[in-house]
Amino acid sequence: MQTFNSNGDSPSVSATTGEPQKPLDVIMDDDLALEIVTSNVDSPLVSATTSRPRKPSDAGIGEDSSLETVRKNHASYRQAQLVEEKAGIVQSITLHKSFSSPICRLPTEILSEIFLYCLPEDDHFLHTSRLAPMLLTKICRRWREVAVGLPMLWCRLQLEVGYDNWQQRAFCYDFWLKRSGGCPLSLRLKSRTDWGELRSLLQPYVQQISSLSLDFISCDGPFMVEDFHALKELTIHQYVIYDLARATSRTLSNLPVNLHRINMLDLCFNRKQLDFFTDSAWAHLTHIEITINGLDAFTRILRLCPNLCSLMMFGVFYPIQTPEPVTHANLQSLRMSWSVLWSIEEEDPGLFNVITLPNLRVLEVSNAAWWPHKSFMAFLTRSKCPLERLIFGRGVWTTERERAEYATLVPSFEFIADPKINFDEDGE
Repeated sequence: MQTFNSNGDSPSVSATTGEPQKPLDVIMDDDLALEIVTSNVDSPLVSATTSRPRKPSDAGIGEDSSLETVRKNHASYRQAQLVEEKAGIVQSITLHKSFSSPICRLPTEILSEIFLYCLPEDDHFLHTSRLAPMLLTKICRRWREVAVGLPMLWCRLQLEVGYDNWQQRAFCYDFWLKRSGGCPLSLRLKSRTDWGELRSLLQPYVQQISSLSLDFISCDGPFMVEDFHALKELTIHQYVIYDLARATSRTLSNLPVNLHRINMLDLCFNRKQLDFFTDSAWAHLTHIEITINGLDAFTRILRLCPNLCSLMMFGVFYPIQTPEPVTHANLQSLRMSWSVLWSIEEEDPGLFNVITLPNLRVLEVSNAAWWPHKSFMAFLTRSKCPLERLIFGRGVWTTERERAEYATLVPSFEFIADPKINFDEDGE
């Protein structure tokens, strides 16, 4: 479309008829790209196609229609502009508020340390968005980036099989473990069926697992760990009574050579069950927590574990049936708590008559009823051990004279008195 502006020196010429035209003013709206032509002199409007004068009524109607269209278009465009400007202002305010928060200005290193303190106190974490570390990924983009990029947040996990949709669980577990970034893993496995699916899931991470807890809930198959070469700690829980040989003995028969600590307090072993294991099966163990049925099981443990440094025993301590002397050169800490099934009268179960522990430094006993003072003193003389600490908890029956003797022999002697029992009169 062509337009010709009057400059006051020469008249405009019609583009169609070649006849002179009256001076015109042209107004351009840059936003809408529309042209509005108006006359600045008192002359009739001229048709753009016929060059003949238009009637005033026609000119008014056309002008009103054009102006109305311009106003509507301009209003729509301006409204869109305002909406866009408002969105920009809101975004700017939000960004300003976020950067004004002190925690958003913290360096990544400091924020990472805070995240570590947000972790639950449980030994193993559940995969839930209600608790850290999953909760930390739901707050904002930066927190998610920091949490996902911090492997130490993803090193502990409880995995369960046999509850609901395993495929969905397996996907979430695998995603979690990948975020550990090769760090040592501490896992707790719970199975209601068999260990096959969990074993397959963990295969890529076997050499990361340093601590493992196995819960035999209603599963009677073994979980073989001989190829877990990074494993240093193993805990076994058993909630339902099964044949021990079928449920756990195969697991305990083939242990990785780097495994040093094992907790079997949920299991109860007698001498016959311990004879199932070869002498080399537990040779590398240094720390054991176990429940036994009879003191003959204790002497068998000492023979199975020549490198044992620490032993905690619970259970029923029947008197020794096979008094075979055993010497253990490495045991330094012995903690015992047992239920007494023999006579209420003073009786020696025979434990200290058959063992010699030349390196024993800590002895803690509870619930032992009558304490075998004479055989214990003979044990100390025979062992010549550097005993540094002797602790008698509740349920250990001794006299004041005996306790005074222990106090002179042991640098640190602690006696927790049972207010309901007093044998001092009998000891005089």
